[in-house]
Amino acid sequence: MGCISSKSKSVDISNVSLEKASKVTSATTANGGAGTSSDDEYIEDVVCQDADIGENQMKQCELGEGKVLLVRQRGKLTAIGNKCSHYGAMLVTGALGDGRVRCPWHGACFNVETGDIEDFPGMDSLPCYRVTVGEGGEVRVRAKRSELATNKRTRLMARRGSASDERTFVVIGGGPSGATCAETLRQEGFTGRVVMINKEPYLPYDRIKVSKTMDLSVEKVLLRTQAFYDGSDIELLLGTAVTKLDSTGKELTLDNGYKIKYDKVYIATGSNPRRPPIEGANLRNVAVLRTVDDAKSVNGELSPEKQVVILGTSFIGLEAAAYCVGKVARVTVIGRGAVPLKESFGDAIGQRVMDLFREKGVEFVMNSGIKRCIEGEAGAVKQVELVDGTLLDADICIFGVGSTLYTEFLAESGIPLNRNGSINTDQHLETEMQGVYAGGDVANSPVLSNEGRPATIGHYPLAQYHGRIAALNMVGKATPLQTVPFFWTVLFGKSFRYCGYGTPEEVIVDGDLEALKFVAFYIGKAGRVIAMASCQRDPIVAQFAEFSSQGKVLNKSDITTNPFGWTTDLTGPTTV
Repeated sequence: MGCISSKSKSVDISNVSLEKASKVTSATTANGGAGTSSDDEYIEDVVCQDADIGENQMKQCELGEGKVLLVRQRGKLTAIGNKCSHYGAMLVTGALGDGRVRCPWHGACFNVETGDIEDFPGMDSLPCYRVTVGEGGEVRVRAKRSELATNKRTRLMARRGSASDERTFVVIGGGPSGATCAETLRQEGFTGRVVMINKEPYLPYDRIKVSKTMDLSVEKVLLRTQAFYDGSDIELLLGTAVTKLDSTGKELTLDNGYKIKYDKVYIATGSNPRRPPIEGANLRNVAVLRTVDDAKSVNGELSPEKQVVILGTSFIGLEAAAYCVGKVARVTVIGRGAVPLKESFGDAIGQRVMDLFREKGVEFVMNSGIKRCIEGEAGAVKQVELVDGTLLDADICIFGVGSTLYTEFLAESGIPLNRNGSINTDQHLETEMQGVYAGGDVANSPVLSNEGRPATIGHYPLAQYHGRIAALNMVGKATPLQTVPFFWTVLFGKSFRYCGYGTPEEVIVDGDLEALKFVAFYIGKAGRVIAMASCQRDPIVAQFAEFSSQGKVLNKSDITTNPFGWTTDLTGPTTV
């Protein structure tokens, strides 16, 4: 429900009487019909003066025991929830784009008129509140008390309709992409059968915490409850895998022997953590980190006398090292390059990250690798041998060396697979087979910030975005991808953000790298800024994400004299 400005000399909205001439925001009640509800459910008060917020500005205001975010664009004054529905970042510190605000931490986007979530991570939209402006310039906001308290809103969901709607849409994969797709199908009014198949025995959960907080309880990180899925008529098949997809007969075969006919299907099966082909890779206490059970297994082995060896300097490997270092006797990270995270952040930032880890007690052996894992008692690892013959004691060994895509079951489906197992899609995420869509890790799909060229990218927010776009197209609402990759990590309390895609030819760092307060510009061919990273410089990466999502291009020449001048070009043309 939008917040549309209008002018009038006499206005009566719902059960609120306005004695003076007023300018009104929202011709309808954003809370779903205040006139039929008890006044005790709502709060209304003056939150500021009209002159306090200018065009293309945001202002956070107190309302009772909560807060709201006011936004003025194109002469319209709107009010939505003030915090990102993902992890609660204050949106007033984020990036205001053209009709939406982007979270400064992780890049989620919310429509400033409706509060609807438009990009991810997160599952919920924001409440939209009613705004009125009196003749004296007092800005009044009316809000539902419960929405002020939660700062979240779940969009209305359709349910399965009459028996005449015999359509069956199947979602293969219960990660963030599959969960978002299934939910969006119902939000967009699909009344056929929705079936989600998940090879894990759990409801969809927040997988990004697996390597960050290994003592997590799955119940605390569920994206939705069983009651939510039941109430939306979304069928769940947990602990079940698809073993075959017959695109000609439109039929799926499951590992329990059952078969399901489908009208349309979304493939979001994600990836499997890679175990390198070395001796002893399957010994007890040699682990990978992909699922909540993986995390629980490693966490259960940690104790002050243990020695942990981690192979790989990816985000997974470093996050695991940061979690383990204060809980065990020693943590050693083995990396094949000279510095960690070089592929993502470059040499200089990678070196600074390694220095940070060493300051915290993590040891590194770089330009190396593990030749074999050596068995000790009861089939458990006791040592690892490096490629140069060095032996390291290891009570636990964790592999963080990438993943393979979970698409083997498509071998005889008629859907072509790339060498890495990925699936080519068009801009609507449809594969070469009509009615078959793919997203998340397994999709090789167009990337707006990569000049529209396809790429296979395994990022959590992108997976959710794919799920939404696929669902829209599955129900016939043609929506092209506008992909701008955004990811982050937190290492010893320092938050690193990154937006963009591609291999840079030059990296320009602005700020204090030693103090971990910087912005990095990644320059590609022809001087184009293809990506941006930061630490303790929010919301600059969110601003670059919003800039890129509008199809705008930043060049090296643009940042030479004024590195951040482009940040004023995010809100589109001003029309009052």
